[in-house]
Amino acid sequence: MFIDEAKIRIKAGDGGNGCMAFRREKFVPKGGPSGGDGGHGGDVLMSSSLSHNTLVHFRFNPEHKAQRGGHGLGSNCSGYSGESTTLKVPVGTLLYDDATGELIHDFARPNETIVIAKGGRGGRGNQHFATSTHQAPREHELGRAGEERAYRLELRLLADAGLVGYPNVGKSTLISRLSAAKPKIANYAFTTLEPNLGVVQVGDFPHTESFTVADLPGLIEGAHLGAGLGIQFLKHIERTSVIVHLVDVSDSGAAEGSAAAVGSARPDPVADYKVITEELKSFDPALAAKPTILVAAKADVANPEKLKKLTAMAKRRKLPFFTISAVTGEGIEPLKYAIAEMVAAHRPIALEPEIVEPVKLKPNYPPPPGSARGRA
Repeated sequence: MFIDEAKIRIKAGDGGNGCMAFRREKFVPKGGPSGGDGGHGGDVLMSSSLSHNTLVHFRFNPEHKAQRGGHGLGSNCSGYSGESTTLKVPVGTLLYDDATGELIHDFARPNETIVIAKGGRGGRGNQHFATSTHQAPREHELGRAGEERAYRLELRLLADAGLVGYPNVGKSTLISRLSAAKPKIANYAFTTLEPNLGVVQVGDFPHTESFTVADLPGLIEGAHLGAGLGIQFLKHIERTSVIVHLVDVSDSGAAEGSAAAVGSARPDPVADYKVITEELKSFDPALAAKPTILVAAKADVANPEKLKKLTAMAKRRKLPFFTISAVTGEGIEPLKYAIAEMVAAHRPIALEPEIVEPVKLKPNYPPPPGSARGRA
C-alpha cells in the first residue's frame, strides 16, 4: 500500500514533580531540606531513513508519545529522565504544522534528525528554596508539561527522471524494460494507481552509472480540476531533474488484442503532448520548464502519419526525440543513455556531507543534584 500523506499527533513527556522532603538521620537533628528534582520529560524526534518508502506506518498509528520524567525523591535524589521517541520517515518527506500550514522541515537527505516536540522540564525540589532566613522550605515545583503538536506529513519521491503521459501509453512497460521494477501492466486505462520507482544502470562494470526513474499514474485532460486520478501524484515529480514524456503513436484502429489496441485512441499526438504539458503547467509552472525528452511509444505498430507529425513538432521545439517499442526493445538502449546523460547534466550538485552536531535531547537546565535514580 502506497501512502504519501498522513497526519500525526505527538506529545512529549511531562517533567516529573519536585519532591518536598527533609533529611532524617541519627545525630542530625536539623538535617534541612532534601527534596530531589523531577526528571525531564522525553523528547519526540523525527529522523529520515532509507529503510522506509511510504508513510503507511503513520496512517494507522497517528498518535505518538514520549515517556514522562520521574518524580523527585528524598535524600536529594532526582527522578529519572524520560526516554525519547524517534519517528522514522522516508527520505523526501515534508513536515508541516497542521494548524498553520508552515513547512517545518524537508527531509531531503538520509539520517537527518530534528526535535519536533520538546520534553517538559522537571520541577525543582524544596532543597533549592532554602535560604539563610528560610531554612525549612516547603515549596517545591511541579513538572512542566511536554509540548503537544499536530503535524501533516507529505512524501515526495526522490527520482531523477519522471515518466508522464496519458494512460496506457506504455509507461509501466517502459520502466519494466529500463529497470528491475515489476509494475502491474494490463489492457485497461488507469492500470497504474500509484507511482512506481525503478533504478536504472548504464555502462559496463566498473564504469557504471545509475539513476532512478518514477512511473506516475496517467494524466488526462482536466486532471488539475480532479478528472481521472487528478494531480495527487504530480507532486512526486517536483524533485525530478528530467521529465520523459511518452506519446502513443500507434493506430487506434488496430486489431483487437494487438499492442496497438491498448493505444490512447486519440488521433493527434501533438495535441496529446500539449494537453499533458498544460496539465503540468497548471499544477506548477516549474514542471513545464524542466528538461524534457519526448518519446514516441509503440513504434512497432506506429501510424506513420502520427509519427511524422510528432517528429516535426519535436524538431520545431528542439526537444530530444526518441522512437521506441517496449515490446520489441527498439530504441530502449539509446533512450536509456540519453536519460542518463541529461540527468547527469541537470542533477542538483551534490552537497558536501555536513558535520551534524548531536541533537541536544534535553533542555539546557542546571543539572539537578543527586543520582539519576534511587537513593544516594
